[in-house]
Amino acid sequence: MTTFVVAGGCFWCLDAVYQRTRGVASVISGYTGGADPAPTYRSVCGGGTGHAEAVAVTFDPAVVPGEVILDMFFTTHDPTTLNRQGYDVGTQYRSALFPLDAAQEVEFAAAVRKFAELYPDPIVTVFESPADFFVAEGIHQDYYNRFPDEGYCRVIIDPKLAKARKYYATWLEEPATPRS
Repeated sequence: MTTFVVAGGCFWCLDAVYQRTRGVASVISGYTGGADPAPTYRSVCGGGTGHAEAVAVTFDPAVVPGEVILDMFFTTHDPTTLNRQGYDVGTQYRSALFPLDAAQEVEFAAAVRKFAELYPDPIVTVFESPADFFVAEGIHQDYYNRFPDEGYCRVIIDPKLAKARKYYATWLEEPATPRS
């Protein structure tokens, strides 16, 4: 199994996509890349902790290649907007990759180069040193599957899922039960 730690705006969005990806064993929403030793949703959303909302995606590369996990990351959020994803603004919503080793750093850099050719604006996704990963409060785990009719889910997450289905249908399935 392999784990990627990625941040692409609100963690609920990435969680919803990866929960549906074949070969993904778990998706954990959390906070990383900041200085506060005990971040909470409230403190991170306030923008003062330095943390990003992120997900730790653990997957079986024999089932789904890391390249596909990264392709989904770059397709389902806008890696060209600095510290912003739609209405969510602040460093906590930055586009960031947290390589856990040298091999991941190479793989992540290849993905950035690949998508730099596809986007008309420069990619602003940053590479950050691996940092402590703090698991977000329970309400944030598997959020979309538990609250699909919430306004944020309908307006923000549904279009991201539609995009994932359009480009990655062969890798997706609807979860029978939550994976996290």
